[in-house]
Amino acid sequence: MRMRKWVPTLALLVLLAPAAALPQSKNTKSGVYEQLNLFGEAFERIRQDAVEPVADRKLIETAIAGMLSSLDPNCAYLSEAEYKALQAPAQTDIGSIGLVITLQSGQVKVVSPRDGSPGAAAGIKPGETIFAIDKDPVYDLTLSEVEQKLDGPVDSEITLTLRRADGKPADITVKRSNAKLTTVASHLDGDDVGYIRIAGFDDATQAALTAAIQDMQQKAGKKLVGFVVDLRNNPGGDFDTAVAVADDFIDKGDIAVVKSRKGDTKRIPATPGDAANGLPIVVLVNGGSAREAELVAAALQDNHRAILVGTKTFGESAIESLIPLNGNGAIRLTTARYEAPGGRAIQGKGLDPDLNVVPVKLERLAQGFNRREADLRGALKNTDPTANPAPAAPSTPGPTPPNQATAPPPSKEANTAVASADLGTSGDEQLTQALDVLRGLALVTAKNGQ
Repeated sequence: MRMRKWVPTLALLVLLAPAAALPQSKNTKSGVYEQLNLFGEAFERIRQDAVEPVADRKLIETAIAGMLSSLDPNCAYLSEAEYKALQAPAQTDIGSIGLVITLQSGQVKVVSPRDGSPGAAAGIKPGETIFAIDKDPVYDLTLSEVEQKLDGPVDSEITLTLRRADGKPADITVKRSNAKLTTVASHLDGDDVGYIRIAGFDDATQAALTAAIQDMQQKAGKKLVGFVVDLRNNPGGDFDTAVAVADDFIDKGDIAVVKSRKGDTKRIPATPGDAANGLPIVVLVNGGSAREAELVAAALQDNHRAILVGTKTFGESAIESLIPLNGNGAIRLTTARYEAPGGRAIQGKGLDPDLNVVPVKLERLAQGFNRREADLRGALKNTDPTANPAPAAPSTPGPTPPNQATAPPPSKEANTAVASADLGTSGDEQLTQALDVLRGLALVTAKNGQ
């Protein structure tokens, strides 16, 4: 019997009984002890009267798991075995299909597949729902349990039952791999624009980014007019690495503002130096741009260092902590969240691009298929009092021309442009728009003599 099946009973006893039996209880120490006594009473009744015997350890672990599952989708309990496995060196015989997932109302949703992963090669898309793994339903599993089922022996196959963008179910068989996935790829578009794809953030990302920029600068020389940084379908990764990546493009100002429950506020400042030498930057984002990818995009947007092109991002800015429980496993708990340097909350809202470009193929799909962090059960709320969605403006030829070498500040209203179908279904409309915007900025800069 799976762990979560006990959670509803415990939760019902803990949540309903206080209202009837302890109406005088307050948020005081005595009130907390009374609630713990209530839990102890429920625990004993389950031990004695449940139709099937249950081990004490299992009851306690499921109670902890129940508490955490009621908070937000990222919180979870790790058993002692799971925690030890997490701390152990990576096993070379264990493979993955490279999916970043989350939970929405008990359903497993794909945030994004990682670039170059078996999942990406199989055509799995952000927003798709996983109903079953190897024919076993996943609706009653925790996020950690689903992640464990997705992993397995290298070269072994796994079959996912998905709901696709058209609403139809599909069985996709994928072979697991332990290949190291690269997070940075680059090339010159023409001989004047540097294209940089950042697919995630790990311990090799910053060095690879620095090398890519230097290589393109050397090849293009004085012809280089700017960079397109592609963060689409980037599900995030290591927080410190994302901060370092943003810092590479920002010479001064703040990268992010981190806030905890206690009201502590920590501003993360940029350090001097700009790897792009002040050249204009356009950042590509979409609904698969999540977590640390949103940190980077927000830092560049709020510091007037880049123009964002694409569609609204996922909207998750939670910072998780892994807290050991005295040798009895650990809890994964959201302990803080970050905001954009200008104070905009990202959680539950996402980032609006300066130029909204919806791919023609996506526009034809039902808009309700896309899901963001705000749609998830128990999602952390956006507490920004000024967080009101900006109305969409009519189609516009482009952003306001800059008056300095860096990109201009984002407008108060997001410009909207739907790419023409003339590009064909195989064209990348968002990238085409980004390249046009970047070359336009270069022309304006040249006319201003900068």
